[in-house]
Amino acid sequence: MTVWDRPEPPPRPAPLDRERIVAAAVALADEGGLEAVSLRKVAARLDVGPMRLYGYISTKEELFDLMVDEVYAEILPEEQPGDWREALRGLAHRTRHATRRHEWLADLLGGRPALGPNALAVTEATLAAVDGLADVETVMRAVETVSAYFTGAIRREIANLRAERATGLSDRDWQRASGPHLMRMLATGRFPALAKVVHDGTEVDAEVSFATGLDWVLDAVAAKLARPTA
Repeated sequence: MTVWDRPEPPPRPAPLDRERIVAAAVALADEGGLEAVSLRKVAARLDVGPMRLYGYISTKEELFDLMVDEVYAEILPEEQPGDWREALRGLAHRTRHATRRHEWLADLLGGRPALGPNALAVTEATLAAVDGLADVETVMRAVETVSAYFTGAIRREIANLRAERATGLSDRDWQRASGPHLMRMLATGRFPALAKVVHDGTEVDAEVSFATGLDWVLDAVAAKLARPTA
């Protein structure tokens, strides 16, 4: 029986339910990442004994599942776009924005599908947007391709933000600090393609990079969907 199927115990002697437990866990994770979340710490924040939580949640992994589903409520579209590209673009941007608000989500994106009610509603809305565009296998690969792009891009962006906090160096500061070493390596002539990018490339911010890459992926998916199957 999954956490979604298991009924909650009566809320006695002190008022308690999964909603309060999950809200406390999300707050802890927002403050200190997933490593700041444990059943003991959640119980302390709710001012209850840790054993009280085991009536609602069996493991920390179940708690993470509930936390992820809580955030999926922020990713669910308010209304269904008529165009499949807008639906997938909206999914990507809402996932990015939710992860910027809850950085710990980056550690739990990807892997096995989330099965909570909000996550299933997001999946249903996504599949409904591409339903009928091609055969089921093709549209599934299309959704997986777009998801793989934005998941990887989001995780890279969050990793960069964490590195900035850990080192105290902004991207520009890090580039300045690393510049002398990189210039010495490029001067050897062993990396001509990299040298061209370093000297001639244009730096863009994370949001522009994300949106540009997403459009390219959507263009590629559109071309595949338009191609008649053999």
